[in-house]
Amino acid sequence: MREDTQNGSISERGPAVVGPSLYLVATPIGNLEDITLRALRVLKEVDLIACEDTRQTLKLLSHYCIKTRTVSYHEHNEMTKAAELVVDLEGGAKIALVTDAGMPGISDPGFRLIALAIRHHVPVVPIPGASAFLAALVASGLPTDSFRFSGFLPAKSGQRRKLLESVKDSPRTQVFYEAPHRLLETLADVVEVLGNDRHVVVAREVTKLHEEFLRGRTKEILDQLKARGEVKGEITLLIAKSEEGATASASETVSVAQRVREIMVAEKTDEKAALKKVAKERGIGKSEAYREWQRGK
Repeated sequence: MREDTQNGSISERGPAVVGPSLYLVATPIGNLEDITLRALRVLKEVDLIACEDTRQTLKLLSHYCIKTRTVSYHEHNEMTKAAELVVDLEGGAKIALVTDAGMPGISDPGFRLIALAIRHHVPVVPIPGASAFLAALVASGLPTDSFRFSGFLPAKSGQRRKLLESVKDSPRTQVFYEAPHRLLETLADVVEVLGNDRHVVVAREVTKLHEEFLRGRTKEILDQLKARGEVKGEITLLIAKSEEGATASASETVSVAQRVREIMVAEKTDEKAALKKVAKERGIGKSEAYREWQRGK
């Protein structure tokens, strides 16, 4: 069903697959039932399905008796394959893009093809559905009013710690993907950079048979996983905002100009220093904070 944003009504069916278009189709992240009726219809009606792994997609297509032709489109061939697919689209083809799981382009191949299609004025149509990080976020118990998804954490500890340092005082819930064999090292880095008591959630195998959510302080979760030994499955790691960040978040209910004045008075500091602090609190650039400050004067 589709909401009509102009009058708030709900239509029972979206537009049929007509004309050359690139359809970005979300597929299940585990449970095969987590696919929309619209996604199934599109997969049946398009001329071609571009897949991250045709073998993986075939499991889904076979389950729903879909016989549409497939072709490989993955990170190792997307440079050349994207151009080929756009030629097909310009020739009138209707193509669906899918990855092994979730929404194409989210820590998965797709961006190059999407950007190229847009440059060639080919319609790009999202078919929303399952997303691992959103499912993990809403079930985590951490604040969802403001969050940041950053994909996979760096594999090297030095780069990972640098990234963690950059979010130390963030007023937002941080969401990452992590490889299971690196999870213990990553949690150790979180302890080192953010401290033992930072609240974290490890969401493992979301929507799958062995779905699990581990919620608690970092050191507790790290010790719990160490006792298990090997960690398996697909992992989403969520890190709570800092206590300082939580205070900063509350301050966002006031305007930038008012917040700058508050800091100047409370901390007896100058305009420049106050603007810098407000920009950091709200995760915006200093120039944007300055413009807001000037408008509020």
